[in-house]
Amino acid sequence: MRSAGTVAELVQRQWGDHRPGLRHEDTVLSHHQVASGAAARAALLADLLPAGSEPHLGVLLDNTPEFPLWLSAAALAGAAVAGINPTRRGAELARDITHTECRVLITERSRLPLLDGLELPGVRVLVTDTEAYAALLAPYAGAEPGDTVIARPGPGTRMLLYFTSGSTGAPKAALCTQGRLAAAGHSLVEHFGTGREDVHYICMPMFHGNAVIADWAPALAGGAAVALRRRFSASAFLSDVRAHGATYFTYVGRAVQYLLATPERPDDREHPLRIGFGTEASAVDAARFRERFGVRLVEGYGSSEGGAAIQRTPDTPPGAIGRAADRDDLAVVDPVTGRERVAAVFDEGGKLLNGAAAIGELVNRGRTPFEGYWRNEEADAARVRGGWYWTGDLFFRDPDGFLYFAGRTEDRLRVDSENLAAAMIENILARWADAAAVAVYAVPDPVAGDQVMAALALREGARFDPAAFAAFLRDQPDLGTKMAPRFVRIVPTMPVTATNKVHRVGLRLEGFRAGADVWCRDREGVYVPFGEKQLTALTVEFEEHGRAGLLSSDAGRV
Repeated sequence: MRSAGTVAELVQRQWGDHRPGLRHEDTVLSHHQVASGAAARAALLADLLPAGSEPHLGVLLDNTPEFPLWLSAAALAGAAVAGINPTRRGAELARDITHTECRVLITERSRLPLLDGLELPGVRVLVTDTEAYAALLAPYAGAEPGDTVIARPGPGTRMLLYFTSGSTGAPKAALCTQGRLAAAGHSLVEHFGTGREDVHYICMPMFHGNAVIADWAPALAGGAAVALRRRFSASAFLSDVRAHGATYFTYVGRAVQYLLATPERPDDREHPLRIGFGTEASAVDAARFRERFGVRLVEGYGSSEGGAAIQRTPDTPPGAIGRAADRDDLAVVDPVTGRERVAAVFDEGGKLLNGAAAIGELVNRGRTPFEGYWRNEEADAARVRGGWYWTGDLFFRDPDGFLYFAGRTEDRLRVDSENLAAAMIENILARWADAAAVAVYAVPDPVAGDQVMAALALREGARFDPAAFAAFLRDQPDLGTKMAPRFVRIVPTMPVTATNKVHRVGLRLEGFRAGADVWCRDREGVYVPFGEKQLTALTVEFEEHGRAGLLSSDAGRV
């Protein structure tokens, strides 16, 4: 069968296929029922969207059947879905919905408190788990794929607007067309050899590109079934896999850690799962996962915007991500001059010896599939400069061309696989009455990605009160669940550069090790002094996960 050029075509192919296609808890829908439900929702959407409006809908849902049904509906109708992040709060959440010009918002009763008091002019809210929603949808039950379109779907038709953040503050909505999403699905099917007999387990949140691009799209392209977990649960992972017959899943590094932390059982290998595909699992954790569960984890890299991709090959060394994909001309360059960095040099133990000379920003000098941001020309220009696509991620390359991830540019943080903008957190922390100056930056997480650290310069005569600071954070309505600083450094004055900008590089180099006045947030959200005992324990954790190199000065220590 030829590869489909659009997601709409992939959805239409499900019509008449009565094999199980969508599983969630006790619900099982056939592929045909999915296509039928998508057609009904596409027809409803066409009637709900005001004439002349952008064909955009927001989806604020957990991983329930309604999420992939509305993705499929949007594809059939020629509309685009904006995945709305439920960890956002207040005005920032409202901004995400209105910025993407969503005139319809799909949500559920459990998410309604997030919308209380928000100004969402012209937005029609549909609550899926209500009788009113069922009654609204019922008249469209006889619709078939292709009956109703808002705009005729083509490869260039917008399909996704998914949020990614950077150094400029508010999250940007990256565009993904039907053609690019369909091509990504076909590529992963070919790479992993998945197909009609497979079951893709989606436990990562579907408002994020990981689940949609790397799990749902290849399932659709390969004719595989999808099994949904409302929210990731380490304790329920294997029981879900067994119940649904799951063979493939996607992950982020933190999820792998949670799975490895569950109690070992004699039947840990008794399941149908074959492969996991994701990012930010350390080589140590990947090896532990395979030894315990018998499942190979394949690390990949692809910028959220689609501008660069790295492919893992069988000869990829431990710790490396892989080499550039065939279509890309990737290079590691100095972020200022654009000159290519030298190859990495390692000692006998694999420690990077020349990080200062080898680490640089990853760029794609070839033709990039980056499709831009929604109504943000400034961000587009910052991402593509001089004909190159700048990823904003730091890498180094060994003499054989294998690429190793080394962090993110200074104003970006990636916490639990979610990108955050330092400036937004700074704006919130600056409200604290005792703060004279605030700087937020990333320090490495011992397992994957980053942790949030804040440097605070206090007003004259003030002393840091950890309990008061924790209470202040709890009272901020727009402080997302991943934004609270894990570490706080109290500085006498905020270090600045010659141009009077905050010297973030210096702060990151000091990290959580230097100086006495450093505090760490414990499991209860209380800030306690971070002393030698805590530092020793954290260092051991870095070593256990094969990330000790991130603590060395040459590797951009924190």
